[in-house]
Amino acid sequence: MDDDIGRRLKTIRTRMQLSQRQLARQSGVANATISQIEARKLNPTVSMLKKVLDGFPISLSEFFADEFEIRDRVFFRAEELTEIADGGVSYRQVGANLSEHAIQFMQERYQPGSGTGKHAITHEGEECGIILRGRLEVTVGEQSAVLKKGDAYYFRSNQPHRFHNPGNEICELITACTPPTF
Repeated sequence: MDDDIGRRLKTIRTRMQLSQRQLARQSGVANATISQIEARKLNPTVSMLKKVLDGFPISLSEFFADEFEIRDRVFFRAEELTEIADGGVSYRQVGANLSEHAIQFMQERYQPGSGTGKHAITHEGEECGIILRGRLEVTVGEQSAVLKKGDAYYFRSNQPHRFHNPGNEICELITACTPPTF
């Protein structure tokens, strides 16, 4: 998937007729970082990729979506969920391109020690989640808590937030975000 990220980023950037420098200015990410991602020399964290994509603007789900999806689709098999992250964090989204939808629903997995990165994420809307197994440290603004199986969270996504698995087992949770801006 590392190759896909660099290739997709370059494809979208060129389709939008932006130079690397223009995207760097619009996203607030260093030109060298964008160059390294496109050259597949740097695998960005979720928060870094989100920050780059905000320069278009395009959501993570749109970035990883296939070009075509049947409208009004009702059922999705496990193998058909759209993977929109890479590395120690897995986001498996129901549906692909959510630009015409009101909610983003995902199964998330965090490997031990993994997280969304050192930079907090912000986007429009609200999000919530419930922990199915493991532990997840959730930081929203100045508040932080380690949640375990059965615990949940709900907040406005325009507040800076981060997620991190402090445990030694995989953390799995189900989340929703509305509108689908993540």
